Amino acid sequence: MSWFTRNKRSLEYAKNASLVVASWVPVMIVANEHVCYFGKIEGSSMRPTFNPSDHSQDWVFLWKFGLREHNGLKVDDVVLFRSPQNPEKVLCKRVKGVQGDMVMTRSPYPRDHCHIPRNHLWVEGDNIHSIDSNTFGPISSGLVVGKATAIIWPPSRVGRVPCGGREVRASRLESYD
Repeated sequence: MSWFTRNKRSLEYAKNASLVVASWVPVMIVANEHVCYFGKIEGSSMRPTFNPSDHSQDWVFLWKFGLREHNGLKVDDVVLFRSPQNPEKVLCKRVKGVQGDMVMTRSPYPRDHCHIPRNHLWVEGDNIHSIDSNTFGPISSGLVVGKATAIIWPPSRVGRVPCGGREVRASRLESYD
């Protein structure tokens, strides 16, 4: 009796299980590309919101679906986006202004105020020493890859992404929407 004959049931089970797993691969790819995924936060630019110490590494749940719609992103949302200076890098910052807003800027930005153009965002790190829109100006909303909605790791920090950011300031002077 051959090995295949003896293990016919096991082989049938393995074949069916493989087909089930394989049928979910396209669903997971579409979900990862267009709906949601998980991301690791690196660096200190969003401290204390993320990675509150040098020894911590936060993972977040990122929502992608509907971000391109009008009002898909709001002030104080935390977003991950492709760096306008190096598209290979993904940065994490807090939205401080949306299209039509006038924001107060900080050094090294060359002017005291900036009007946010259509389909652009003003983003800043929670850490005052962050490289953000004060360095590279408003970013195109097309660079956004996801909105961080929850911290999922480490277990001691699981929960919604806290609101806030840098010290309270009048970041939005006017809205033209």
